[in-house]
Amino acid sequence: MKITVVTAFSILGFLFIVSANNVYKDFMNKDDFKKNEFADFDAFDEDDDFESDMKFEEEKTERDKPPIASTFATEDVVVEDVDEFDHFEDEDEFEGYEQSSETSKSSSKNSPEISIVQLPEQLNFHYYIEIALIAGIVIYFANFIRGKQKNSKLVAAWFSTNKSLLNDNFALVGDDGKATTSSSNSMKKDSEHLYTLWCSGRTCCEGMLVELKFLKRQDLFSVLANYCADTRDQIHIKFALAKEDMDSYVFCVAPKRNAAKMSKELVDLGTFCPERKPGDKFELPSVFNVMTEVNEVAVSFFDAKTVAAFSKYCDLIEYVHISDRYSGSKSPEDDPAKPLEYKRMFLVGFSIPDNGKTAEDIMEYMHPLMNLVFYWLEKVKRFRLSKEGKMKTDRNRTRLEEAFLKTTHLARNEAAAARREEKKRKEKEKILNEDDPDKQRRWEEKEMKKQMKRKIPKMKQLKVKSL
Repeated sequence: MKITVVTAFSILGFLFIVSANNVYKDFMNKDDFKKNEFADFDAFDEDDDFESDMKFEEEKTERDKPPIASTFATEDVVVEDVDEFDHFEDEDEFEGYEQSSETSKSSSKNSPEISIVQLPEQLNFHYYIEIALIAGIVIYFANFIRGKQKNSKLVAAWFSTNKSLLNDNFALVGDDGKATTSSSNSMKKDSEHLYTLWCSGRTCCEGMLVELKFLKRQDLFSVLANYCADTRDQIHIKFALAKEDMDSYVFCVAPKRNAAKMSKELVDLGTFCPERKPGDKFELPSVFNVMTEVNEVAVSFFDAKTVAAFSKYCDLIEYVHISDRYSGSKSPEDDPAKPLEYKRMFLVGFSIPDNGKTAEDIMEYMHPLMNLVFYWLEKVKRFRLSKEGKMKTDRNRTRLEEAFLKTTHLARNEAAAARREEKKRKEKEKILNEDDPDKQRRWEEKEMKKQMKRKIPKMKQLKVKSL
């Protein structure tokens, strides 16, 4: 894929270089064009000279014709034919005539011959722009088709590899919300790079949502951006749990690059698990961080099978997140006075390797991870907190609820004070707009008494019973 894209852009760059070179040649040939811009008119000048010479020759032949002798019948009158152009032959009449004619003849002989220069073809620069745009459009659509086909192959390979596993664990695979007895056995295509699958009908969970998020290979600009950033295809699996399916705790394990980001963005991790512990403490690879509300959850979760899987697939596991207070990412638009909606969730994220193998081989290599997901789900179902751990988690949630009530109480007090100030301002404007000075004076005296009363400290009255 990378070689194809680089080759396509090399062809596009070559077209731009060729077009620029031709434009430069056309620009350099403009000087020859300026030098010979009147060359087209030379032919017309030669034709005019030729026509003037022809007229002069005709007049000369007419002058050289012998005069017609006319003799009249009368003997007294004799008419002599006299050449009317004889005065041109008089040497005293025109001086230097012969010399000028000879010099003009010699100069006409010595004059350089006129040559017609062939003009270069004037190519339009807009043609090169159109060629470049057409080539870009062709490359874009070729990349769209190729990227779409690759994502489709990955989806088909994942579904065919895990179809039997999903059918063994769920009654409905590919449930679209309409099926009641049979499953559609197909994935929902949300876009060319996002596919989803909903499964239901299993113990330990209310349902499972699988999201296959691939790179935007169909978008040429995204492909270029992916060369600069280290991004890979991902698989996100979400289990919706019921209250009886798990105890109240928050737990997460993720690589260091994801752990810091998740701790800042997710509300439950930032509230209950602010500390990130190194993975070496739990015999995990050093690239992982563990965030847990209660240590006994991590001790129970990381058994020998889980530790071996984390060591083998450390470059593919993105996160494992278990929480009874999952509310998603933080948003500045959230109202602090409004309670958040919590869900009990079990979330797992994997990245798909891009090692040059076929889609079937890649999904076959990742198939043990899907088996491990259901193994973790059963572990969450069976695990129960100790008495001390349960007391700790309950105290954390009670403290959070009290802080929320305090925040909402302050918010309500501020809102009530704002409403009182607004009401007082409107009442004052109404009194000042009236023309009755007595009424304004009485209102001012009333407000003054209220302020003085507020400044007086309150005294508690104690009643003593007589013996």
